[in-house]
Amino acid sequence: MLQQTRVETVIPYFRRWMQHFPTISELASSSLQEVLGVWEGLGYYGRARNLHKASRIVMLEYGGQLPGDVKSLRKLPGIGRYTAAAIASIAFNRDEPTLDGNIRRVLARFFNVTEDARSRMGEQRLWQLAGQHLPAGHAGEYNQALMDLGASICSPKSPGFKQCPLEASCLARSLAIQEQRPVLLPKPAIPHFIVTAAVICRDQRVLITCRPPKGLLGGMWEFPGGKQQHDEDLPTCLRREIGEELGVEIEVGSQLGVYRHAYTHFRVTLHAFWCILLKGEPHPIQVVDMRWVRLDELSQYPMGKIDRQISQTLVSSPSL
Repeated sequence: MLQQTRVETVIPYFRRWMQHFPTISELASSSLQEVLGVWEGLGYYGRARNLHKASRIVMLEYGGQLPGDVKSLRKLPGIGRYTAAAIASIAFNRDEPTLDGNIRRVLARFFNVTEDARSRMGEQRLWQLAGQHLPAGHAGEYNQALMDLGASICSPKSPGFKQCPLEASCLARSLAIQEQRPVLLPKPAIPHFIVTAAVICRDQRVLITCRPPKGLLGGMWEFPGGKQQHDEDLPTCLRREIGEELGVEIEVGSQLGVYRHAYTHFRVTLHAFWCILLKGEPHPIQVVDMRWVRLDELSQYPMGKIDRQISQTLVSSPSL
């Protein structure tokens, strides 16, 4: 949960997760829909899917006991080099260096690393430094100390060098360039997509669809629609998307609302419209499932942020 999410954000989600899935066995025996529902709101839903897959592998191949060595840990879905080393050193007292965002920043400043920290060369240099200075038998404490130092004192902006126990030996501090480390070259511009969604009603129910299990928001439920193509207006986009996804023709009515969200690598502006079925009976084509649900049932289906906002709009001012 702490991958790409701040501690203060994670705490309530972690507590809720542990209430629902206190053991690996209970997680493995739960459905993906249950898992996504408990995770909802944390984002990066691939992490939840990977946790679920990993729990089943641990039950099947490791007798329900999480392995403690990096090689075995890295075979589990969603566990990369950093996470495997963090688990091995902190939970199993293995002498393994690790490298999260905080440790990268501390090492880049202390040793004045001039390579771009996101480049292959910079990555190799930081891993090398992390391993060279690892105290045998105390890797867990060492890794956690560097994480805490980066989180609490050696912050990205305005680091509190007067409180830093490493100030006297920090190369970047001695050169007064601590705020220029780590070196991070500019990222390319983040693309922005226009998306449409249809709110289709029948017999006091609304139509929602389930996304394919892999990819962005895999396994989550949404109001059907999709990305606007070049030279399409919004109604044309929505009619095309609904035809491709559900094999029906619709009439696009008034706009329900406009919703915005920023993902890691792109931004979305979604336009939701009231729609009426004109021809055909909806059936899953480019989606894995579809349901007609009452407004009071929408909370039972895990959704991404934007679709949850649409559902909340419907619940707060129902017009079905």
